[in-house]
Amino acid sequence: MELRSVQTTIGEVKMAVNAITGNIPGLISNTEAPKQIKNGFENVLTEFIGDVNQSQLDAQKLTSNFIMGDGVEIQDVMIAGEKAKTSLELLMEIRNKAVDMYKELTRIPV
Repeated sequence: MELRSVQTTIGEVKMAVNAITGNIPGLISNTEAPKQIKNGFENVLTEFIGDVNQSQLDAQKLTSNFIMGDGVEIQDVMIAGEKAKTSLELLMEIRNKAVDMYKELTRIPV
């Protein structure tokens, strides 16, 4: 009698495993779908870093075009340079505040 109940339990386990593995292809196909872009702090920060980088590159391009005499006005070079400088300063302040917040959080006793 005991052997029969063990065999029944093993059979039930095999059926349960087969039922689970039957669902796995459906789960795999769902995970392969393109991921949705989340509007979180990470994406906002990443986009801001990209914008700062782009403004730096634009200022550098305008400066080199002005030096080469490609018809770029000096005021455009100055505006682009100041915009790049200001956005970089803002990014550095955000970084400094984030580091300060992390230091404060590590000091909090648990």
